[in-house]
Amino acid sequence: MSTCSVSKGCFVFKPSPKKRRVSQKPGNYFGEGKNESEDAQLRFVICQSLWNQIKLQTEQIQEDLNKQLFDNLVNFLRQSHSEYQKKTTEWTCRMKSREIPTAALVLGVNVTDHDLTFRSISEVLQNNVTPYIALLEGKDCPGIKNLMQKLMGQLMNCYIDVDSVEDEDYVQVSQNRVRCSMTSLINWYKSVTKTLKKTDSETPSRKRASSSRHCQSPLVVVIFKDMESFTTKVLQDFIVISSQHIHELPLVLIFGIATSPMIIHSLLPHSVSSLLCIELFQSLSCKEHLSTLIDKLLLTDQFPFKLGEKVLRVLINIFLYHDLSVQNFIKGFQICVVEHFYSQPLSILCCQLEDIKKRVNALGHDQCENIRRLPSFRRYVENQVSEKQIALLTADDFLKEAVQKLLEDLHVYHENYVSVLRCLHVFTSSLPKYPLGKQIRELHCACLENRVWEIEEYESSLQLARMLNKSDLVTMLQQCVEIFVSSSGKEFDKTVEKLKEFLTQFQQLEVAEAFQDQDVSVSSQKELQKKTDLYHLQKTLLELKESRRSKKLTKFEMLRFEVVDYIDSLVRKYLVPADHKTLHEIMYFNTASVLREHMNAAPRIALHTALNNPYCYLKNQALKSDGGGISNKAPDICIAYRLHLECGRLINLVDWLEAFSTVVTAAEGPNADASSSDQVDDVVHARFIRAVSELELLGFIKPSKQKTDHVARLTWGGC
Repeated sequence: MSTCSVSKGCFVFKPSPKKRRVSQKPGNYFGEGKNESEDAQLRFVICQSLWNQIKLQTEQIQEDLNKQLFDNLVNFLRQSHSEYQKKTTEWTCRMKSREIPTAALVLGVNVTDHDLTFRSISEVLQNNVTPYIALLEGKDCPGIKNLMQKLMGQLMNCYIDVDSVEDEDYVQVSQNRVRCSMTSLINWYKSVTKTLKKTDSETPSRKRASSSRHCQSPLVVVIFKDMESFTTKVLQDFIVISSQHIHELPLVLIFGIATSPMIIHSLLPHSVSSLLCIELFQSLSCKEHLSTLIDKLLLTDQFPFKLGEKVLRVLINIFLYHDLSVQNFIKGFQICVVEHFYSQPLSILCCQLEDIKKRVNALGHDQCENIRRLPSFRRYVENQVSEKQIALLTADDFLKEAVQKLLEDLHVYHENYVSVLRCLHVFTSSLPKYPLGKQIRELHCACLENRVWEIEEYESSLQLARMLNKSDLVTMLQQCVEIFVSSSGKEFDKTVEKLKEFLTQFQQLEVAEAFQDQDVSVSSQKELQKKTDLYHLQKTLLELKESRRSKKLTKFEMLRFEVVDYIDSLVRKYLVPADHKTLHEIMYFNTASVLREHMNAAPRIALHTALNNPYCYLKNQALKSDGGGISNKAPDICIAYRLHLECGRLINLVDWLEAFSTVVTAAEGPNADASSSDQVDDVVHARFIRAVSELELLGFIKPSKQKTDHVARLTWGGC
């Protein structure tokens, strides 16, 4: 291809379509490298299907949790809208006092979840209240002019979505060159409402259909997603300007608050906050969201995939101690699902109970060998008789029958485990100081970690349960009966009968105690009529003391001990840790180290690794260095970084340059062309300056005020 031209120019060579790399499908990654197998595509399909079900469930859970909040918000806006439509006395008073209806929405400190909440709010309001909704963020509104531009742009749909524009200095192009002011906004609103009225009058049938959703004069809702991020002046100016036009524009404000409603009065002076008619709305806490998610996703037999104890603790710790983000917890759960199906070839058997037989029969010889290598299966084989051991290790058909039976037992174990776990939580969640935790997730982690009946906290819980009063004990038994009745497990019919028998015995005790109390009251009256001296009183007290020492248990105490012992027997039978079950590796993901790499980012360690050992990321064989030497093939910044690790607090730039030049020119022999040495030195010098500038940008060094030809080192310890 020729580039000859009379004038200078820029020539673009587009690659031919044949040379363009075709992007791989996501399913192909499941069959790369060590994970190559005939079932890779099937594992990807199963993984995708499972995650789609989990995703739908999580969306439904969050919708149910936010339903009451959204309903209250919609009712508030409809009430404000009806008052504006009917020009009621209350709205007239508001217009006189220039008050703006305002909803203060307290969402909590889990800021990363707020975007999803506000998107849901926007959809609900558009479907039920008004089509005119603007979502504003503090970072996009440094001044009142920017705020008005964003507001009018979103309401009038005159520009491309900001999220799709990479350039921050992008100039919004209005179709009609509208000036961004409140007057322009009011004129636009009047023209829109006039068009709506005209359209409705021309098409009365369509009017009836559309009036159920939006009225002729719909509200204009402005949502401040992060009120704490807005500057005080911007909020003050917007509220003051809007209050002056509230009689022309039915404006309603929604403040998204992460901290406390008092932030409104902290940001706004009284003269401005008095222009707002504020109503407070409180969302459920993020911890309640997490508890519901764990209850619906993990403590259920709806999904065959389960999290191991270590992985679950990592996810919960990240939630509690890092971000309190429910969305990040869901993303971590998604990583676990993908990683399990990617790294475990036998995950094709992680399916519902009705699909087990078909999947097991379709296993090939290689997959049967993978089953025989599982640690839990090897323990199972060791406990069998010699004839069965030989059959399990040699005959694939016999192995498939055993695997099918073991997987069915694992599903039954899950069903029974969840019911007994909830029953135990009923007893332990109300005990003083919560020895086994207040939340069911804490009890679940304790049961997954080891045999829960062997830990001290469990023993103390039993001791406290043996001191429960009758009313609490009866209430707990009734809750346990409801749990077992609603359970899908088929082994709890006798358990329900036994618990109901306990309840009947408690009722009989109440009747017997009522008659006994009457007899005691009569005898106590007779005792009071007798005269008692000091000697007899002392003798009576000593007898009572001796009787308490050798006191026999009452019927209630014996029955209470029997109830607690029965619950203890259920725990020992059904709450066996999952890693004690055969083939648990198929259902459970317990590789916590992989999850930490994805969720707990350590940028400083990653940066040190990249600069100190570039082969770790680039995978270039020329970058391999034996004995800790510095390869001249490494990028310049890596060479400069390795050399700076050998220096002290202050680094002499001249010495650093000489060492850098020595490493870079190490490949050149001693008979290099002397005539070109000056040119090479200039190039090496330029490369060194660039490498030092990059290290300064990354924060490893800074200029020193003590010596002009030195730089100060800022990091120590290698990472």
